[in-house]
Amino acid sequence: MKKIRISLNTMDKVKNFVNVTSKLDCDLDLVSGRNMIDGKSILGIFSLDLSKPIEVHINMKYDMDYIPDELEAFII
Repeated sequence: MKKIRISLNTMDKVKNFVNVTSKLDCDLDLVSGRNMIDGKSILGIFSLDLSKPIEVHINMKYDMDYIPDELEAFII
């Protein structure tokens, strides 16, 4: 599992993030405090405190060090 920190502090960023993650062939979980939600769920993302950085857990089947290029725009 790979962990990265992202910022989704605007509605446009959330929309773009969900568009990107829905096309990826891996599982993504977003963790904010004690809450963990599916990184491909727009409703789940809006249930988080988006004013703070969010940790993303990327569960890939093969290369554990790989971060999809599409996620680079959200990394802080």
